[in-house]
Amino acid sequence: MTEAHIYVIGILLAWMAGIRAYLTVFGVGLAGLLGWVDLPPALQPTMSWWVLGTSGLLALAEFFADKIPGVDSVWDLLQTLARVPAGAFLAAATLSPDGQLGGTALAAGAGIALASHGLKAGTRALLNTSPEPASNWVASVAEDTVVVGGLALVMAHPWIALFVVVGASLLGALLVWWVWRTLSRGVRRLFAPPPAPSPPA
Repeated sequence: MTEAHIYVIGILLAWMAGIRAYLTVFGVGLAGLLGWVDLPPALQPTMSWWVLGTSGLLALAEFFADKIPGVDSVWDLLQTLARVPAGAFLAAATLSPDGQLGGTALAAGAGIALASHGLKAGTRALLNTSPEPASNWVASVAEDTVVVGGLALVMAHPWIALFVVVGASLLGALLVWWVWRTLSRGVRRLFAPPPAPSPPA
């Protein structure tokens, strides 16, 4: 595997951690434990049963919490403390051949995780303004699908996974823009002054 492939994998793991940190850690550890990939030294602790069990339980809890309007936004706020460090660790650990985590890789991973986390949290906060829960469920299932699909692709076909991630990010950004524009128009109409009465003929 070339250095470019490894670099792309590190970026993608950090991006997915910004959306589903526990699921990403669980997927990496499970792939290493089952022998699907050879993990670098710094990522090998994710194969321990303690890490797999903890991340698996937390991923299951997140699966349900993320689909309840309102609860998902509170969960996202709390998970800032987990997703950004997880993204930093996964990126730096992927790019480390000797187990030593580089400061540049840590910063890059944290930035990527923070960006994807911000996009996810912002999208869900806007969707929660909708009176129906269907959009929330659709968004949550889409996030689950993107992360699971990304984990399945990232080791074997990192460039395809990168294309999927970029496409999903653009769609998410467009969704935020569309919802924000719709809401701002509604607010302007709500607070607009009533039209002046027409003069008598």
